[in-house]
Amino acid sequence: MATWGYVAVDKNGKELKGSRDADNKEQALRELKNQGLIILDITEQNALTKEISIDFGGKPTPRDLSVFCRQFASIARAGVTIIQTLNMLAEQTENVKMQKALRAVRADVEKGESFADSLALHPDVFPELLVQMVRAGEASGSLETAMERMALQFERSAKTKALVKKAMIYPIVVAIVAVIVVVVMLVKVIPSYIDMFEQLGTELPGITLAVIAASDFIQEKWFILLPIIIGIVFALRTYAKTNSGKHVFGKLQLKIPAVKNLVVKSASAQMARTLSTLLTAGVPLVEAVDIVAETMTNIWFKEALKSAVEQIMIGVPLSQPVQTCGLFPPMVYHMMHIGEEAGSTEDMLNKLADYYEEEVELAVQSLMAAMEPMIIIVLAGIVGLLIASVMAPMVTMYSALENI
Repeated sequence: MATWGYVAVDKNGKELKGSRDADNKEQALRELKNQGLIILDITEQNALTKEISIDFGGKPTPRDLSVFCRQFASIARAGVTIIQTLNMLAEQTENVKMQKALRAVRADVEKGESFADSLALHPDVFPELLVQMVRAGEASGSLETAMERMALQFERSAKTKALVKKAMIYPIVVAIVAVIVVVVMLVKVIPSYIDMFEQLGTELPGITLAVIAASDFIQEKWFILLPIIIGIVFALRTYAKTNSGKHVFGKLQLKIPAVKNLVVKSASAQMARTLSTLLTAGVPLVEAVDIVAETMTNIWFKEALKSAVEQIMIGVPLSQPVQTCGLFPPMVYHMMHIGEEAGSTEDMLNKLADYYEEEVELAVQSLMAAMEPMIIIVLAGIVGLLIASVMAPMVTMYSALENI
């Protein structure tokens, strides 16, 4: 597929410039004319003339996907065809990666592929959850409704993730400031006192000698220390992506009380909301649970739901494996069991999602409230240690003068 640069005039007489991906010039002209444009010039772009786009956004966020689904549903309800809708959305989206994917999807739909199958060819842009919802919407003739449900799903997912990120920003910023303060004191402040102590010939206590040694090491061996720190961070990030690392860090999240509360409630809200959305759209329970498992960020929840899929296939109700895995709160599997008995699983899951999304907000507030005094205590300990290392020799010197 080639890229064609064009200059055109719209219905209002406004001159437009842009590019269009198409197999040939005729296809590009036809698509542009279908948009009501009068083409003044169109040429194929090469490596030198092609517009260079740098996508700083990377992979589309839940907010990007929410806007896409909401706009798609609104435009499609107005009677616009899928191809024209995709054209319009590709032109106005700000995420370059999504823009390219939408153009490719449009081209595949033009060739006769289903909308869901076309989206499935771009898993790095459109998640499996969206693909399955679109497939169910196409099969039932309610694509607009399916897209509206996905818009709501992505909006709530974005809200939950934003709350979790908000909880992490404060401690990260404070930790960075603390490191900077400690380094400045060890590199600039402590050395000025060292010269004074050496001139006075005062015998230095152990705490001062330890801080002086740390100061000397940072000043003289920083070129060794910096690569070590970078190497440790890189190694931890790499290990966290391995299967073993996912299990270790996932278990660690479930061991720290304040963090566990947030992780469990976030997983419960995400599982309930996503599963309800899929079941309401008509996706079979086995496929729905399998898709939900892939959306879990903590591998222990993912494996628990994967195991639940196997049990559902042999006739076990979902509430049973959710209970036996020991990860979800009792309210989750009790409400699911009630829904299964009453034949209203989707409604119960919706209520669970609403409840735990509110609980996530409270958990974030509790986590931040617990972190603030802990961070203050840690910072006070570090600063107190540095002050003690400076004051201790002075106290020793004054005591010696009084004894003379």
